[in-house]
Amino acid sequence: MKKLISIFLLIISINIQAKCFKTLHHFSFGHVNEQINNKIIDSKTIYTEERGYGIIPSGEIFSNNNVSKNNFIGSKKPFYFTVKIPEGQYRIILTLGGNSEGSSTTLKAESRRLMFENLKTAQGKTVKKIVVVDVRTPKINDSTSIRLKPRELNYINWDNKLTLEFTGENPCISDIEIQDANELPTIYLAGNSTVTDQENEPWASWGQMFPNFLKSNVVVANYAESGETLLAFKRENRLKKILSLMKKGDYLFMEFAHNDQKPGGNHLDAFTTYKAELKYYMAEAKKKGGIPVLVTSTNRRRFDENGKIINTLENYPEAMRQLAREENVMLIDLNAMSKNLYEALGPENSKKAFVHYPANSYPGQIQALADDTHFNPYGAYQLAKCVVQSIVNNNYMLKKFVRADWKAYDPNKPDSLDEFYWYESPSVDIVKPDGN
Repeated sequence: MKKLISIFLLIISINIQAKCFKTLHHFSFGHVNEQINNKIIDSKTIYTEERGYGIIPSGEIFSNNNVSKNNFIGSKKPFYFTVKIPEGQYRIILTLGGNSEGSSTTLKAESRRLMFENLKTAQGKTVKKIVVVDVRTPKINDSTSIRLKPRELNYINWDNKLTLEFTGENPCISDIEIQDANELPTIYLAGNSTVTDQENEPWASWGQMFPNFLKSNVVVANYAESGETLLAFKRENRLKKILSLMKKGDYLFMEFAHNDQKPGGNHLDAFTTYKAELKYYMAEAKKKGGIPVLVTSTNRRRFDENGKIINTLENYPEAMRQLAREENVMLIDLNAMSKNLYEALGPENSKKAFVHYPANSYPGQIQALADDTHFNPYGAYQLAKCVVQSIVNNNYMLKKFVRADWKAYDPNKPDSLDEFYWYESPSVDIVKPDGN
């Protein structure tokens, strides 16, 4: 009887998994013989709107279609694979490698969201990797959409496609299977330029590095945008969009203050209207069964004569800490951790965590870049680690989503600048994001 029950439960488990992860697309790369239901991609399968899928190269694409060996396509330069796909959340099973030289692959999805880095494959070998990706559109219903800013109209995040960027040392793809993952729990990010998926090099934010440190049992949906305030985020229907998608058990991370503190129509007072707006966000999320998480804002890079960070955010971080205590909600004190991080790096080295680059570092950049608010990939990566470590330190329920190989991180002892390497994306823009 017990054996029959065990078999029954196993069948149920398999059926549930099959329902949760139904295969929607299957692409085989470099294959000679077409497999049933698989779409074959070779070095000449360039993306077109008519086809609806294909490669977008930034350099020469090579392939191996020798039937006696592994089949793959690859490049010495970053390249993209793009497929038209409806709004939703997807589980992507990748088979990487096969190159006789060996390879390492870093994967970014959509607008440069880091999914994993430096995944190595030995000579002639392949490895499987699973990631989960959020694909979205501005549309909420037939009459309402997010009011995108002009610069967002060309963002990969909003183009009605799934885009995967492969980079690294000889990155090679052998197979991609795309499955429906809409039942997975989701972490929604609401915030400003310090959180958003920055579209172009050399800019970056912690929100787009965050997926790299999580398992494939949770989706990160980053709705933050540069220049946003609590009032503007709501007015532009960004919060409404999140709430339209939110399921019971999903999370809403909120990091606002940089722009809310400024004078003007979007200004909020720290201990009154700022707290009131945050309470509104929290209450709306709870109505949908969501779980609110408050994130205090990252410090700006501004030091006093003793090498200590000056608090330019006034009472806003403390108001959020106070609200977390009053409402008994999770708090990630990124403000405190960023202070420790910047002071550990020091006034000079901390420039290397921000967009500080001499003239001519990038095409068309005739003047030096010196931004003390917006991060480069190294700084964003360190701050994402701060967020994850806060989850671990506080033993929050979110801890179940942190990668099993997570290594404890101390912002007082940041990763070595010399040992950090970022494979840059082809897209570059030297114009500073909104906000300060």
